[in-house]
Amino acid sequence: MKAYQSDIAKFEASETQILGISVDSFAANKRFAEDISVTFPLLSDFKRQVSKAYGILSEEMGFATRATFVIDKEGIIRHVEQGNTAIDPSGAYQVCSAFPRKP
Repeated sequence: MKAYQSDIAKFEASETQILGISVDSFAANKRFAEDISVTFPLLSDFKRQVSKAYGILSEEMGFATRATFVIDKEGIIRHVEQGNTAIDPSGAYQVCSAFPRKP
């Protein structure tokens, strides 16, 4: 998440909204965001419904695997990265920068 925060200006220039989501509680996410100085929203999926819907929930372990989803303004998933590569924002940024921008 720190890498996404470091590159936030690039994403904002491409009219992209960054959101983080975790299966931790709202309070835990708020504290985590403060601890690492993240300014974008960090949402709670405490009931694990979103993680399950996106196919990244390990139900037997009770947590979601690390993943990055790029979703366009129509709600279509355009890019997915899972595992260690999801930490690096360059792939997500490359996809976002290719989206059409407002005139």
